[in-house]
Amino acid sequence: MQLTDMTWKAVDSLSRNIPIVIPVAALEQHGHHMPVFTDSMLLGEVMRRADARLGDRVLFAPLQWLGNSDHHIDFPGTVSSPPRLYLDLLKALAENFLRHGFKRIVFINGHGGNDIPGRQAVFELRQDHRDEKDLLLLFATYWDFGEPQTSRDDFVQKEMGHACEWETSMILRLNPKLVHDHTKVASIPNSYGFGKAYRGWTTKDRTAPGHIGTPAVATEEKGEVLFATFANGICGFLEQVIGWDGVSWDAK
Repeated sequence: MQLTDMTWKAVDSLSRNIPIVIPVAALEQHGHHMPVFTDSMLLGEVMRRADARLGDRVLFAPLQWLGNSDHHIDFPGTVSSPPRLYLDLLKALAENFLRHGFKRIVFINGHGGNDIPGRQAVFELRQDHRDEKDLLLLFATYWDFGEPQTSRDDFVQKEMGHACEWETSMILRLNPKLVHDHTKVASIPNSYGFGKAYRGWTTKDRTAPGHIGTPAVATEEKGEVLFATFANGICGFLEQVIGWDGVSWDAK
């Protein structure tokens, strides 16, 4: 169910326990071979599939294309909200729904740079509303819901990169005309270099052309496996949100 299609009276008639899903993505460089709107396009397709299956049990807000992409800002075409400003933006989006009594706010993310400010946003929201015991405030990234590499034996990557095998395959599935000569693109390893430590970085620290991963092995068929896997995972996750009893710490 899409918020954009509804009147305010229709929204007001909804149960305050319906999950409110706020998709968040980005507009940023994706190497020499992929469009800058990649993250938003991919998350939009995952959300479209989830909406088709979940019907009127979930309310989907419009996808927010502005993300925290400061690490990509050296590349023209990137549009970014700085991390602290982005954190406050996410909080403000949620507060609009909390103001009207909705209890289950779920951010579903499609860009790695949104992850840290997104988690901090839901943490701070909970502190701000600490006496409201029946709130569920969640931030989740779609590619954490499934292991597509176990579905077929020709996946090279075991995790999401950037303009990589996975993302390139999914854009090939959506619109192959937007992918340019990916089979000629060299592989760039996805590594932080210091084990379990998190290293501060800019994209140019890790890659000159802008991609990270192995886009040359991407195929449209892999893209469909990826979309199906992640949509299934997100639907299962949202079923848990729907079924939450309003009291328990853990999902049932």
